Amino acid sequence: MSKILFVMTGVDYWTLADGTRHPTGYWAEEFVVPFEIFEQHGHDIVVATPGGVVPTVDRSSLAPEADGGRETADHRAEIISTSTELNNPVELEGAQLADYDAVFYPGGHGPMQDLATDPTSGALLIATLDAGKPLGVVCHAPAALLAATRPDGANAFTGYRLTGFTNAEETQAGFADRAPWLLQDRLTAAGADFTEAAPWTPHVVTDRTLVTGQNPASSAGVAEKLLTLLP
Repeated sequence: MSKILFVMTGVDYWTLADGTRHPTGYWAEEFVVPFEIFEQHGHDIVVATPGGVVPTVDRSSLAPEADGGRETADHRAEIISTSTELNNPVELEGAQLADYDAVFYPGGHGPMQDLATDPTSGALLIATLDAGKPLGVVCHAPAALLAATRPDGANAFTGYRLTGFTNAEETQAGFADRAPWLLQDRLTAAGADFTEAAPWTPHVVTDRTLVTGQNPASSAGVAEKLLTLLP
């Protein structure tokens, strides 16, 4: 049995290019699906957020049309409301990598606001890479990789083959022309080897101990791949 640290956004908004705040948080599918997969295999999960705040779900991710129908949406909403781990997070600032066997980052637009510039998260990501521990990151959560800067100024993920929410998907979601920056562009500029599949289709990329997923539909695939990498 392994112990997995879920690092999640601590904000409930995303500041758009015009300065307005778009209500958001984490995406339900990207938490619930991996959470259930890991639990079904007997692994322990600890949720951490900046400051230890209870993470906010993006309400649009629980709409039936966004979540596989009413039954699926209701099930995920129930998991979110009853999860002891989700509703009692630890402070990210106090989390010690040595206590965990793997690290997982769910997405949603929230990470674009806080984790993209969070030095504690960035240091944890670097430590996870350097320790050779499995690291899973889904959808918009690869924004957190932008904060993983080594002392020489280089991004720790330069040269890694990975994926994340694409420019095409952001355009189809209606945010590309409103966003202050696009994830695909920033990861590419940081030196990552960004790959993409057709919008909204499952796409999982593994490079060494890093497993990334392009979108919500990739959440299960990332979790299942991480299972094979756990000690």
